[in-house]
Amino acid sequence: MDMLYRVNPKNQDKISQLGFGCMRLPKKGTQIDIEKTTKLIESAIEQGVNYFDTAYIYGGSEEALGKALSNKGLRDKVKVSTKMPIILCRSGADFDKFFLRQLDRLKTDRIDYYFMHMLCDIASLERLKSFGLFEWIENKKREGKIINIGFSYHGGKIEFKNILDAYDWDFCMIQYNYMDENNQAGRDGLLYANKKGLPVFIMEPLRGGTLVNALPKLAKDVFMSANKERSLAEWSFRWLWNQKEVTMVLSGMNEFSQLDENIKTASDADVGCLAEDEFKVYKKVLEAVNRAIKIPCTGCGYCLPCPQGVDIPTCFSCYNETYSHKYSAGLGRYFLTTGTMSVNQSNASKCVKCGKCERHCPQRIEISKHLSEVSKRMEFFWFKPATAIARRVMKIKN
Repeated sequence: MDMLYRVNPKNQDKISQLGFGCMRLPKKGTQIDIEKTTKLIESAIEQGVNYFDTAYIYGGSEEALGKALSNKGLRDKVKVSTKMPIILCRSGADFDKFFLRQLDRLKTDRIDYYFMHMLCDIASLERLKSFGLFEWIENKKREGKIINIGFSYHGGKIEFKNILDAYDWDFCMIQYNYMDENNQAGRDGLLYANKKGLPVFIMEPLRGGTLVNALPKLAKDVFMSANKERSLAEWSFRWLWNQKEVTMVLSGMNEFSQLDENIKTASDADVGCLAEDEFKVYKKVLEAVNRAIKIPCTGCGYCLPCPQGVDIPTCFSCYNETYSHKYSAGLGRYFLTTGTMSVNQSNASKCVKCGKCERHCPQRIEISKHLSEVSKRMEFFWFKPATAIARRVMKIKN
């Protein structure tokens, strides 16, 4: 098996189309199992994986990756990416504080792909800009400590394009899979970034495992009927690698069986790997999943922009996920993607029932009514005071 690579159109880097996500490394008790992690990473590199992703807030992950790469000259064989915890930045001085700590943890003198972590709205970028972010980035790039600068994104379609246009980014990363083709940045965002010449990295190809562990039985049966030899994970990865605009797909692998299976797929699946009848399989799966949802939103975005800033498609998608997959998965994504910790929140309770969205909805959905349902299901009595306290601690202003 030979790993397939894709070329970064910005700098011609050859990047393995399967990247190693280090958020969920194997544990021994409550701590990361360094010995097993090191063996997993070494095995991944031996089989062609050359991109490793971590973040400041992934407890112990940067240190574990640093230790694994510090032996056998492995650091210079791979691209290392990590992320600035922008939610913790209260002044420009914090940029160096966190960055230098990350270099120390990773035992390296440079970061190949450095992210602004969870940059989800233009207001948050303006806040960072006021701290001198752009000047700081340019300085670090001149010093050779940051090779490429980008951002990871959880938010709506409009803000994604606004952020892309606000700076000369080197790359970006979005949540994208066959269930989220019209959610968050979606395929529209993928194509927009690609048109600007940016490599696009993909996170959550399995939606945190829910496309394997929490898919409705009817949907699983559709996949199994089409190909009994193909796993649910392989179906997900093939859908992504079939698209030429996708540069690299991250996967959090904490077992050798997962690593071996994903590498096997990554050594075979490429642009054009899906046959016409296989696209029909995905369509049937989506139809099976949609039978479990409550709000028939297609994520088209015609209801946007909301005068109050509500990200209507994302609110509905998270709400539906609590029924079609797991309640906890949908709730967690709701907190993350509606900007709970961003400058501009976009959660359902901001709706004032003005009705503007409903006049533009091609599905004729009673949007205001359903947003009230979303608010009741997702925003408990402690939601507003808890987020207000958290935002005050983080010094995030509306």
